[in-house]
Amino acid sequence: MQAPEMRDQADGLRGLATARPVKVIAVTSGKGGVGKTNVSVNLAVALAERGRQTLLLDADLGLANVDVLLGLKPRADLSQVLDGELDLEDILLEGPAGLRIVPAASGVSRMAELTPREQSGLISAFSTLPLSVEVLVVDTAAGIDSRVLGFCQAAHEVLVVVCDEPASLTDAYALIKVLSQERNVRRFQVLANGVGDAEHGRRVYQKLLGVCDRFLEVAVVYGGCIPEDARLRQAVRARKPVVQAFPSSPSARAFKDLAARADNWAVRPESNGQPVFFLERVLAAARDWSGAEEVAHVRG
Repeated sequence: MQAPEMRDQADGLRGLATARPVKVIAVTSGKGGVGKTNVSVNLAVALAERGRQTLLLDADLGLANVDVLLGLKPRADLSQVLDGELDLEDILLEGPAGLRIVPAASGVSRMAELTPREQSGLISAFSTLPLSVEVLVVDTAAGIDSRVLGFCQAAHEVLVVVCDEPASLTDAYALIKVLSQERNVRRFQVLANGVGDAEHGRRVYQKLLGVCDRFLEVAVVYGGCIPEDARLRQAVRARKPVVQAFPSSPSARAFKDLAARADNWAVRPESNGQPVFFLERVLAAARDWSGAEEVAHVRG
């Protein structure tokens, strides 16, 4: 006879067969301070405003701040789900336009370090989530940490946020290089943030594209730009998404345009209809990477 928790997981997984495939967008950057989380939040809210059932996962497990930008106060986080104290549904936060947010776990710093039991429990938690999710936006940490690489590897689209600074472009190139050479990610969307105008945004993208085309075999697509906007800074101080606080501002219109483009990004045919598929890929990537590191260490 199956244990109750095993039956629950099996029922949840069977339900995926008829669910609509979920689109996973990983928002990342080579370095911090380029506005990555602000992009994640406003993109997710704009998608929700378009009628998409959107879930925002704060995957910056060591430095979570999605809730801060939205003025929310989490009562619990993923660590309590892993400990069996709460269900995933219990920790979800409700944001603007019906957006749902999974707050990061302050006590769980690396997905790769979860025990097999914790991994199984987390997959089960997502598989039984009583939500119909169309889009999962993942706000990763910055840099080339293995956690960041795993989240990006498992996503359908990787949105790399850059600004017109040498360090931002250099680190973005390093991120794309590592993802392509070590994780076999071949397609990237590039978003130029904090630019003067559309022409400036295109120039920033061309700088990165030129280096990638010269040294890497990847597709680097222009995902658009977000203009420098005093209204955006004002919205951040007010802890509100600019797409709702100042919907007619230049940055809000740019985020809505980004959401419209993201709506047309493709979903892998093997994807099924809940974030559990994405989570399984993340954990598989973490296991594969840990195994590869161990082999390399032995051979070295």
